[in-house]
Amino acid sequence: MGELLVYINGEFVPENEAKISVFDHGFLYGDGVFEGIRAYDGKVFKLYEHLDRLYDCAKVIDLEIPITKEEFAEAILETLRRNGLRDAYIRPIVTRGIGDLGLDPRKCSNPSIIIISKPWGKLYGDLYERGLKAVTVTIRRNAIDALPPNIKSLNYLNNILAKIEANAKGGDEAIFLDNSGYISEGSGDNVFVVKNGEITTPPTINNLRGITRSVVIEIIKNLKIPFKEANLGLYDLYSADEVFVTGTAAEIAPVTVIDGRKIGDGKPGEITRRLMDAFREITKREGVEIYK
Repeated sequence: MGELLVYINGEFVPENEAKISVFDHGFLYGDGVFEGIRAYDGKVFKLYEHLDRLYDCAKVIDLEIPITKEEFAEAILETLRRNGLRDAYIRPIVTRGIGDLGLDPRKCSNPSIIIISKPWGKLYGDLYERGLKAVTVTIRRNAIDALPPNIKSLNYLNNILAKIEANAKGGDEAIFLDNSGYISEGSGDNVFVVKNGEITTPPTINNLRGITRSVVIEIIKNLKIPFKEANLGLYDLYSADEVFVTGTAAEIAPVTVIDGRKIGDGKPGEITRRLMDAFREITKREGVEIYK
């Protein structure tokens, strides 16, 4: 594969020439929103659900995206076509645009739209067979009344700090708690717990309303597995029969060790494996066709 093309404000440019201004507030202040989307075998999975969230997040930060959802969807598909991609990870980004060195977003009149697409395998590599080693971190998830976790913004420093701590502790993934001590999410994924055949995940007031999370909940209900949304604490993690995380990059990944404690028998559990298989089947048959 040759050099990838990146979409920037209506143009397709080689990746080594893809640039934005140093005065763009997305660069200066993390002022913008983004999504992570996957394409499987020529189809973009949950494209419009991701775009709905992108536009919702932009609205929350009072950022008006200058093209329609339909135009954005076509720009994503065209980026994939121009790169000849059938299986890809896609990163649409909308920044506040060029302004001055002050914070005032009113100084930024033209938002920047960027779409990156590239081949990228599963986030956790070969760990899907043996399970992730996760650690809880001292850094807390952004408070819901300070920076709501449901805004998928370009300011990801909270998540990065958690990942730094997990790396230092030898973990494959970090698990956040919120300021009340409840389980929030991973640094890049949602958390689910299995206990006595029932699956529980935290309500999304303190964690991102994940698209893959929603797909997995639908699978759980279709498989008639008992399920609920409820606050979870460390006790619930450590005593769980199974734990898994979900996300566009992660897909569904089993967690077999948390803070040095073996989860269940220390192997990916039966229910987690069933969900992984069902998710794989859905991605084979659903999605928006790239090449029509």
